[in-house]
Amino acid sequence: MSSDTDNLLSPITIGPNILRNRMVMAPLTRNRAGDGNVPQAMNVKYYRQRASAGLIISEATQVSAEGVGYPATPGIHSPEQVAGWKEVTRAVHDEDGLIYLQLWYCGRISHPDLLPNNQQPVSASAIRAQGDAVTFEGMKPFVEPRALETDELPGIVDQYRKAAINAKEAGFDGVEVHAANGYLLDQFLRDGTNQRQDNYGGSLENRTRLLLEVIDAVTGIWEPSQLGVRISPDNSFNDIHDSDPQTLFNYVAEVLNLKQLGYLHVVEGGFMGEHEVDYDQIRQRFTGKYMANLGYDREKAETAIASGHADLVSFGTLFLANPDLVARFRAGAELNTPDQDTFYGGDEHGYTDYPFMNS
Repeated sequence: MSSDTDNLLSPITIGPNILRNRMVMAPLTRNRAGDGNVPQAMNVKYYRQRASAGLIISEATQVSAEGVGYPATPGIHSPEQVAGWKEVTRAVHDEDGLIYLQLWYCGRISHPDLLPNNQQPVSASAIRAQGDAVTFEGMKPFVEPRALETDELPGIVDQYRKAAINAKEAGFDGVEVHAANGYLLDQFLRDGTNQRQDNYGGSLENRTRLLLEVIDAVTGIWEPSQLGVRISPDNSFNDIHDSDPQTLFNYVAEVLNLKQLGYLHVVEGGFMGEHEVDYDQIRQRFTGKYMANLGYDREKAETAIASGHADLVSFGTLFLANPDLVARFRAGAELNTPDQDTFYGGDEHGYTDYPFMNS
């Protein structure tokens, strides 16, 4: 076994948590929460199966009923949801694993059918996303969102604060703020979706203001070292774009570096192959733990860690299809083939029935 492989499989400390390896299970929306967006028994089994990851980052989880953007995705804003997540964290801890909760607010990537009282989705500005929303009745075109009023933003921040409290009650080891992939915080960061004239629009400082206020609220509950932030500088998913993503996300990395976070989680490229951002520039500006994501296999991950580009690597589809991915990497074993037809929604098929290496 090469030293590079030892590096990928070696422990690393993030705040108070010692990760057994540097292989992170990326947040993966699977649309399998129960009624009331409550985690259920098959979710407990799914996360338990993957607890050998150095760290699990949960699927994106709504901080409020207004933050919902898809059917059957879990929340962290009701007592029932907290109780459901407690079963998940207990199962992961029983296997000596670690799990963070990813905090999520979808913003304009939603639909009135999914929101309380069929209300209009909200965003930084009243700019409709191209494409369709996923609803319980099938795909429907996105609607024009309502631009949040300046005096509403403290309420949004408070939803994150309350969610952070609930995540602690549910037994998580830390939290990750989802500021990627075209959702609300990303909608404030990018000038393609943020055309505000107040203190939350225009300059880089203003467009990052809401993200930093959310981070300050969450770190009032959790130690900064128990908080990660996820960004996706290149990704155009959910019709998101910026006129100068390199300058924007270099700045984001610089200001996040001042927050003494546990890690920065970076989607390095776009889901459709976009890649114009130089991620080494972002890496150089964030001196804390750097978690790389998107399209990494074992060899690329080993190289990224050995070269110092990344401290950890998160794997999405590979962990989805291989609950024992760590053992397979260690043994150099073949990997299961992911079944894309079962990625979103459904029952335990394609969710908890992928075979283990020794089965």
